[in-house]
Parts: sequence; structure tokens; C-alpha cells
Amino acid sequence: MALVNSLASSLESYRGRDRLIRTLGYCCQLIGGVLVEQCPSRSEVGKRLLVVSAQLSHCRTVLRLFDDPAMFVYTKQYGLGTEEEDIFTRWLSVLSNMADQLYYPCEHVAWAADAKVLQVDSAWWWTLSTGLWLLSLLLGIVRSLWTALKLRQKLRSPTGTFTSQLPRSKRRAMEAKMWSEVLTLLSNLADLANAVHWLPRGVLWAGRFPPWLVGLMGTISSLLSMYQAARAGSAAEADSS
Repeated sequence: MALVNSLASSLESYRGRDRLIRTLGYCCQLIGGVLVEQCPSRSEVGKRLLVVSAQLSHCRTVLRLFDDPAMFVYTKQYGLGTEEEDIFTRWLSVLSNMADQLYYPCEHVAWAADAKVLQVDSAWWWTLSTGLWLLSLLLGIVRSLWTALKLRQKLRSPTGTFTSQLPRSKRRAMEAKMWSEVLTLLSNLADLANAVHWLPRGVLWAGRFPPWLVGLMGTISSLLSMYQAARAGSAAEADSS
């Protein structure tokens, strides 16, 4: 019952639904791809799962038509990141926000072109939106790696003068933050593999992933994201109690 209540609570929010749809979509692609390639007797089931995966992906694309205002508000609130202590982290975040802000309208145009609403080359706009997503992922990877290394350096300082003066709760918070950055790094790396795959052929490994591998990378990323969201929710409940 607790699991059902937790799932229902998660589905009440847009982000919670998006995480679940994303995870289900990639899981269907993973299982469907394996069945089509490795189990000829189950290939029909695999093809149906791949259709479900494609429809779930399309569902997320349509829902993202309404993400621009929320992204704009976030970008505006963050601004130039003057509250960030580290200037390198600040500018990585600013550039990442810019890439994310541009990503949405480019994807919308690509969707509209596929739906015959606009008479433009959808392939070009899909490539542009994928490139912006790739840029955002690269910036996020560098930011997470930089932050995790800085936290690790502070926690393992040879002199111990910094960490020895911290309350136990603060130290544990720093350790939790470091591992959160590591999980974000791994999630972004998995997404990066797929982002390159969706670029035009001839760019690194673009177009070379079989469906099951795309599903595997996406499933890994999605599960890590859901785990982090669950941890954040638990931490918030603990703080409020």
C-alpha cells in the first residue's frame, strides 16, 4: 500500500509523470529490441513494445510544448548565478540554462514540421535540438565532475582542518551532495551516448546503436533520475518532520 501511495503521489506532479513515462518508454525499447534481435519467436511482441516506446516518446515531446515558461522562469531566477561561490560552476550553469532554453523552441519547430503544421525541414530542427541537448549534457557532466571532485577534496583534506570543524550533519550533507553529483554524472553520460547516436550519421557513433542499446542507456539514466528524486523526497520529508 505504501508503494502504491508513493506512486500515486509521484504521478500527481508533472515531473513525476514524466520520469515514469520516460522509464517505461526506455524499458519497452530495451525489452522490445532484445526480443526482436535475439528471440525470433517473440519478435512480434518486441515490435509492439517498440511501438509503445515510440508513442511514449511522442507523448513526452507533446507535453514538452508547455515547458518553455517554466524553463524561462528558472533561467531568469538563476540569472548569472551570483549566489554561486564557484565562478566556474556559475558559468557552466549559465551556459547550460541557455542551451536548455533554446532546446525547447527548436524541438517544438521540429515537432510542428513532422505534424505538417510548419513547412520546414524537420530533420534540420531535430538535429539542432539534439545538438543543444548534447551541449547541455556536456556542460552538466563537466559541472557534476568539477563539483564532485571539489567536495571529495574537501572531505579528504590531508590536514583535516576544514572537515574537522564541521558538524557531523554538515559533513553527511556534503557526502550526500557528492554522491548526488556522481549519480547525475552517470545519468548524463548515459544520455550523452544516446544524444550522439541521434546526431546525423558520420558523427562519432551516430546511428550505430541498436534499439536495445538505446533502451539500455535510457533506462539507466531514467532509473538513476528516479532514484535521486526518491532520495530528495525522503530527505525533504525528514527535514520537515
